[in-house]
Amino acid sequence: MKKLALLATALAMISGSASAADMAVKAYKAPPPVAFDPWDIAFGAAIMNDYVFRGVTQSNHKPSVAAYFEPRYNVNKDLQLYIGVAGESISFANRAAAEIDIYGGIRPTFGAFAFDIGVWGYLYPGGTCYYGGGATTDFAGRALSAECQANTLTNLNVMKKDVSFFEVYGKMNYTLNDMWTFGVTEFYSPNFLNTGAWGNYASVTGKFTAPSTTFGSSGVGMYVSGEFGRQWFGTSDSFYGVPAFPNGIHYADYNTWNIGVGFTYKVFTLDLRYSDTDMSKGDCNAFTSDFTASGTTNVTPINPAGLGSKWCGATGIAKLSVDLTAMSNLK
Repeated sequence: MKKLALLATALAMISGSASAADMAVKAYKAPPPVAFDPWDIAFGAAIMNDYVFRGVTQSNHKPSVAAYFEPRYNVNKDLQLYIGVAGESISFANRAAAEIDIYGGIRPTFGAFAFDIGVWGYLYPGGTCYYGGGATTDFAGRALSAECQANTLTNLNVMKKDVSFFEVYGKMNYTLNDMWTFGVTEFYSPNFLNTGAWGNYASVTGKFTAPSTTFGSSGVGMYVSGEFGRQWFGTSDSFYGVPAFPNGIHYADYNTWNIGVGFTYKVFTLDLRYSDTDMSKGDCNAFTSDFTASGTTNVTPINPAGLGSKWCGATGIAKLSVDLTAMSNLK
């Protein structure tokens, strides 16, 4: 009897343990999967001592401020759609109030290759038409507007009231590893700066990102990056013509390059950069209509008056920017 009692007790204990184990398994519930939110927003602002675009200052080598707002839709982890609006303060010969950029495109990723394809519109509101010498007609004999007739820059350079234009573009970046990234870009406009001349820009880029331990545990990151590009142009319309080329001038093609070092901390970036081109001062004047251009010795076929512009020369750029995204920084 004692043996039977002991056996019954043992069986009860085993049965009780098994029941407890079953209850524990049934009581556990896996957390619900995190819902995928495809929407995101990137936005930021910057201040710089000089706003330089493809080697040419847009702010007369003076400080400029910028800001952007970019909604994004992630179809999946390898495909993003986006639109955006940005603005920069500028100093053009036509006294345009600012540059307003409206853009949109698609960013597909294939392994180490990241692409960016889209359309970029450059708007310059608030411009005023200037025409050299107070002439009543252009070189093709077409009548100028009363506004153009009444406005003449001191150095007799000319510029249209509206220089807005758009470009289609494609970019490709290849990430070799955590430190090295290389890329190529291509931009094309059928009417660059509304001059009547087509424009084509292509470049190669490179970036080295220092290991995260470079500055210890401070959270400061560092990179070195550079770009070499070439800008090609067609022929302008007669508004920008000169006596030798009354129907328009063929703007000088040029090379441009920049190299710099950047420091990052959380959402902030300080970028210090050197930029330059191989465009002559005379051809630079013909291209930019620089209202500060002066002199008479910088004569080229498209710049017979000899004015020289420093807007396309060597310059140093210091830029402090802040960049955030809703998903990463506003949760």
